[in-house]
Amino acid sequence: MPRKTKTSQAADRALPSIPEDLIAHLVKGPMTAEAVEEASMAFKKALIERALGAELGHHLGYAPGAERPAGTANQRNGKSAKTVLTKDGPLRVDIPRDRDGSFEPILIPKHERRFTGFDDKIIAMYARGMTVREIQAFLAEQYGTEVSPEFISSVTDAVMDEVIAWQARPLEAMYPVVFFDALRVKMREDGVVRNKAVPGPGCVA
Repeated sequence: MPRKTKTSQAADRALPSIPEDLIAHLVKGPMTAEAVEEASMAFKKALIERALGAELGHHLGYAPGAERPAGTANQRNGKSAKTVLTKDGPLRVDIPRDRDGSFEPILIPKHERRFTGFDDKIIAMYARGMTVREIQAFLAEQYGTEVSPEFISSVTDAVMDEVIAWQARPLEAMYPVVFFDALRVKMREDGVVRNKAVPGPGCVA
């Protein structure tokens, strides 16, 4: 049985349903691909900030707007903006703070500048033989994200043992390969001329 890839596993995973009224609020009519991406990033930002707010509420022991428990001196102390790198590009989020500075977010830890999934892309490209400069150029072109060579090296260095093991992995004794050879010709069918693929003599398996 073929082994499922991360892509196929993600496709098979059941996604949470989104209320129709929320969709209606976001979608007012026809949307371009750029508008869909912007709405997706805005939704991601809102989810991250709501999750961080819930983390702080759990840390403090009371929800926003609720009365502070007796004997609890710590409280909410505004927010600080932070830009994190995601698989879809840079995203600026507001991180909630507490007064005594004891809050340690789990979703986006302190001093962390990368959101889950971004490192995987860097590691995958490096494991496939791309240089640090090539990875830097690819991220700038595809995601509009400017990162330094030192940043990329810090990601790859963190998992260097795994990268080396992947590059040095033993190869299979045989890899099945299928070649399809066809000649594209114009043929009349039902009174209409169409392009057809005619198998050639080089079609082997």
